[in-house]
Amino acid sequence: MQNQHELAARFRAAHESGTFVIPNVWDGGSAGVMAGLGFEALATSSAACAATLGRRDGEITREQALEHARLIASVSACPVAADLENGFGHAPATVAETIRLAAATGLVGGSIEDASGDPRAPIYDLGHAVERVAAAAEAAHHLPFHFMLTARAENFLHERPDLDDTVRRLQAFERAGADVLFAPGLPDLAAVRTVCAALHKPVNFMVGIRGKSFPLPELAAAGVRRVSLSTSLYRAAMSGLAAAGLEVKERGSFTYVESIMRSDELEKYLRALNPPEGV
Repeated sequence: MQNQHELAARFRAAHESGTFVIPNVWDGGSAGVMAGLGFEALATSSAACAATLGRRDGEITREQALEHARLIASVSACPVAADLENGFGHAPATVAETIRLAAATGLVGGSIEDASGDPRAPIYDLGHAVERVAAAAEAAHHLPFHFMLTARAENFLHERPDLDDTVRRLQAFERAGADVLFAPGLPDLAAVRTVCAALHKPVNFMVGIRGKSFPLPELAAAGVRRVSLSTSLYRAAMSGLAAAGLEVKERGSFTYVESIMRSDELEKYLRALNPPEGV
């Protein structure tokens, strides 16, 4: 395994050299497949992590999220960043501690969102949101390597489709020290262009919403530097699982075995995660 300094340098360089895709994985096997396909970095997904535990997004603890991240980072030769939700607490000090703990798992990046988890007030007031990002940035930038902090403005995921406010928040997060800015759920490419034009640091775009997942060349032309895949890969895998299960249950046939990955193909990806000694 490469050391964390080298992984961090690779991750930072990826944000400075065009537009790249970072797939969100959920276990060692999915990490091995995505790395084997040539993706240069990996991310976790809070919703996919929760689903592996039979829970919904937002229902896992910080300890569970960090253990999940530790697993992905420990098996991957790629840089790994984590979906750290809102930092698992409201106070800026709690968010800062989450960043320090995340770095200790082997991660070289992570995201903090301005969604509170409270349905009565789903988005933090701007001032408090900025304090939280500033605390996270201070913690990240005091680490012995460059931890890429992503700050997320969650308006469009919480029935607040206010582009002007979203841009103001992202600009404030940028000034507070975030390395990457992210507004999931943007409705169209015009909104993506507006966000990218308003910021100086790299912008992440999230693929995974029907009708709002635009082709990579168009996102790159709009100014996007990083494209994450949210839970879309996990849901794709679960779609295949459900389809195979329905075939067996309802038709009593097993044609799905003709198109799935062979055992030796999967083993090839897993072997790359754990090569024999001396290789």
